[in-house]
Order: sequence, then structure tokens, then C-alpha cells
Amino acid sequence: MPVNSAPRSICLLRLSALGDATHALALVRQLQRAWPDAAITWVIGKGEAKLMEGLEGVELVVFDKQAGLAGYRALRARLSGRRFDVLLNLQLALRAGLASTAVKADRRIGFDRARSKEGHSLFISERIPPGGHHVLDAFLQFLAPLGLSRGPVEWRMPVPEAAHDWAREQLPGDQPTLLVSPCSSHVLRNWRPERYAAVADHAAAQGWRIVLCGGRSTLERETTDAILAAMKAPALDLVGKDTFKQLLALLARATLVMSPDSGPAHMANAMGTAVLGLHACTDAERSGPYSDRRWTVNRYAEAAEKFMGRPASQLAWGRRIEFPGVMDLVTVDDVIARFEAFRAEQGA
Repeated sequence: MPVNSAPRSICLLRLSALGDATHALALVRQLQRAWPDAAITWVIGKGEAKLMEGLEGVELVVFDKQAGLAGYRALRARLSGRRFDVLLNLQLALRAGLASTAVKADRRIGFDRARSKEGHSLFISERIPPGGHHVLDAFLQFLAPLGLSRGPVEWRMPVPEAAHDWAREQLPGDQPTLLVSPCSSHVLRNWRPERYAAVADHAAAQGWRIVLCGGRSTLERETTDAILAAMKAPALDLVGKDTFKQLLALLARATLVMSPDSGPAHMANAMGTAVLGLHACTDAERSGPYSDRRWTVNRYAEAAEKFMGRPASQLAWGRRIEFPGVMDLVTVDDVIARFEAFRAEQGA
């Protein structure tokens, strides 16, 4: 296929995680705008497929990483006899590389050499150009080998009206609302419960409604219980009580979302809601809320010096600083200052 010709079929491979799937949706939207007649298939993880369910014009092919070898065999069977014009391999993990062998494609495009790891180079035949520090910007670099220029970033997350109805029932009226999503699946990214409680109490004292949300894991339940126990003000506990679609609608109704580097932080950003991000383990400039990082506390540079003994600029792209206590670099005062800056701008 000539480089600048419109492909008939595109396979995008990005299995996980929720935040990265949200970033990948921005790439899908650009492809749909450029080539509305191209058939797009997305090889995606189970949870991420639930998030993207109902995505118009895209075939979701689920890869179950928990199924081991059976998952690879199922993917190969699902794609047997098919060939795509282009494969966009948006994941560096070896697991994703192995999964990509089930995809037959004339062109196999992956990351630039500097970012490649875990054998990524073995599974591709072309590379994106260097550039794009934020994950979403890096994903949009996949447009360049296709002869496309990037346009405005949009997500248009697929959310049914019933989910919005549910969210309106939970959060009626127009009271300013701080939605706290306290947990990332990476435990060392998470902040202390008593610190969440202190910020939530501060917001409540300014007349804000406090809502806690999260999944059904033991970690999320125990963290939420600890936050509620430490709080003086009341809070609405919705942890474990929503679906992915309801969560998206809930995030859209919030005034501000407080979260570490996590799927809900990026989902909130995609729904147009401001995010008060908490970063030290990961760099907010790479993986913070894409649209507006003014309200985010970013202590990644300090973490690099303290735990790695060198400047953040010398660390590899995507390097996590995963040490116990790293998130303690984000203080309550830091977060309250960002909350107050947001409140002042919004007049809330």
C-alpha cells in the first residue's frame, strides 16, 4: 500500500490500561476523520473493551491476558484468515508484541527506536518519528507514517443516556462537587487516606459536595473506608456501585476530580472535567491529564533526585519511580493550593 493512500482496513493494538485506552481513542477519532470509510479493528483488553463498548465504526476484538496461552489461541482464531492494510502497535510490552503476531498486516508500525523495549522491534517493520512526550502525543505520532497530520484532539467517549440519567440521580442540582478517585492499580502511586480526607474536608468547608468513587477491589474498598473514617465532613460513597459507563457520566458531572495517575483521571479529562492530579511516581508531563495540567501537583522531578539520584531529564521515557513513600512528596498544602487556585478561577 502506498504510504499516502487511504487504507481499507486498520488494526490498532492497545490492550491496556484504561487511561491508555482513553488516549488511544483520540487516535481513533483522528483516523475516522481522515478516512471515514476505513474499517477499524481494535485489539483491546477485557476491561478496556467494556469502557469502549458502543464505539461507533470500530470492531473491538478482546484479548484476555488472564487466559494465558488460551488467550493467544483465541485471538489467533478470531483473526484467522484476515489481513489488514495497517497494524498500529501502540503497546511496548512483550505480551502485546506476542499478541500482535496474530495480526496479519501489510504494514506493521510501532514506536521509535528510543522508546522501544521488551522486544518491541521484533514485531514491527516501520517506526513512528521521535517526538511527543505525553502518551497521547506519542500515540498521535502514529499518524505520521500514514501521511496524516494531526488535527484537534477529541474523544467523544461512548456513553449511553441511561448512564447520564443515573449520574444525575446521584448528583442532583448544581452544587460544586469534588469527586475523589483515590486508587490506581499501581499501589505505590496512591496517596495516603488521611491526606485525601484533609483535602476533602477543606473542600467541604467551602460548600463543596464530596463524592468517593472506585472499583470493587479490596484495595479500593479499604482505602475508601480509611478516608471516610478520617473525614469530619459527610461524603457520598459510590465505590463499587457503578459501571464503567456510569462512572464516565459521573466524572462528567463533577466539578473537579482528585486522583493519582489512574484510569479515572484520564477518563475525567476526556469527559471535559478538570483534574487535580497527584504525581510523584510518574511524570505528569508524560501521563497527567492531557487537556489541562494547571491543577496537577507534579513532584516527579523531586522524586527523581531523591530516589534515583539524578535529574528526571536523564530518566528513560515512561520510567516510574516506584518506591515506598514517593507519594509523600505530594503534601496536603500542595493539593489545597491547587484546589484553591481552581476555585478562584471558576468562582466556585
